[in-house]
Amino acid sequence: MKYAQWMKQQKVQEVGCRLNELISDAKQFYFEWIILKKKLVIIAENEKILDFMIKNAEIRYKNGLEKISAYYKAKAALGDVKNMQLMFENDINEKKIRLNALMGRNALIDFDIDTTYQLIDYSGIVFDSTLFYTNRSDLKSLDQEINLTKLKQETEKAALKPQFGIRYDNMFGFGGQPILYTVMGMVKIPMAKWSSKMNKANIESLKWKTYAIQSQKEMIVNEYTGMAYGMRNELQLKKRQLKLYEENIIPALKNNYKTMQLGYEQNTEELFMLYDAWERLNMKQLEYISLLNQSLVLQVTIERIIEKL
Repeated sequence: MKYAQWMKQQKVQEVGCRLNELISDAKQFYFEWIILKKKLVIIAENEKILDFMIKNAEIRYKNGLEKISAYYKAKAALGDVKNMQLMFENDINEKKIRLNALMGRNALIDFDIDTTYQLIDYSGIVFDSTLFYTNRSDLKSLDQEINLTKLKQETEKAALKPQFGIRYDNMFGFGGQPILYTVMGMVKIPMAKWSSKMNKANIESLKWKTYAIQSQKEMIVNEYTGMAYGMRNELQLKKRQLKLYEENIIPALKNNYKTMQLGYEQNTEELFMLYDAWERLNMKQLEYISLLNQSLVLQVTIERIIEKL
């Protein structure tokens, strides 16, 4: 009975471990979708900016007020922007299909997502053995395997001892014959030396298997602890970098672009300088999105490690 119960519990923990992986995959696809939508917003803004540069440059070139080289750079950049837009839209469709599959739905069902997200603060969490033993399904499964191994040891030890039993039978009499009763006592004594040696060898083997599983648990916990602390430090660094981009770098480059655009409209700046200001702004915006994506990946990985469902 105990063996069946522990086998059932082990299967439950294995299912929990698989569920953790599936939920983490869903979170990853969801965050990747958010990143792609943010990139599409930047792409749409870039398309407007480049379209303005191109149309304005065409008018100025006709009037002999503009150099043609920057114009062609803007035309090529607009083509790249449209190409990236197609790629990002295709990637979103892929995430949609993957999420539908994880939800057990038709892969072609159309839906959209809420782009609200939160970068979680893990500074108050202690990544110790207690946390992992409490949360991790794979570690709980190893505990059940230890219990099963110990139960097998008890079974092997029982085989070394005499086993007693009793058998009771009765037979109804016919034709006036009396009812017959029989009671039989039985004892099974392990006599063969080779059988006894085999049981003892199995007991010793199961004992070392228990030690091996326990060592495996400790090794896994140490690995998870190191990974979690390392990723938390990296996530904290990226949060500080994101704040720097949000409060300093991107606002400064936006103001620089606006200044160049105003000067261009007033014929005090040339197109290549305006294009250069846009290019630097666009590069930093994409760097910011890349940092955000890395931060969300770290967050999903930490939640996968601590099995936060």
